[in-house]
Amino acid sequence: MTGTNGYDAFEGAGDLLRALSAPIRLAIVSELAEGERCVHELVEKLGAPQPLVSQHLRVLRGAGVVRGSRRGREIAYALVDDHVAHIVADAVSHAGEGPS
Repeated sequence: MTGTNGYDAFEGAGDLLRALSAPIRLAIVSELAEGERCVHELVEKLGAPQPLVSQHLRVLRGAGVVRGSRRGREIAYALVDDHVAHIVADAVSHAGEGPS
């Protein structure tokens, strides 16, 4: 570990987990794990209002979790890498297990 205290190395992980802290963001990441999607596709799949989906995509993009690329008049969003999809899938699976 680097820095003056023992937890400096965990700051990036904390930032990532904060970016994933909203249930709708977990759902967006899960959907993008299947492939790139435009906002209207995410709205349809998640049943959430377009402004809400766009707002959460902005947070995920700012955290480096997703990237957008032009697809004609729309922007298609995709995961930057698959590691985040695995983190979300594991968290959802773990939460579904209930208490030990």
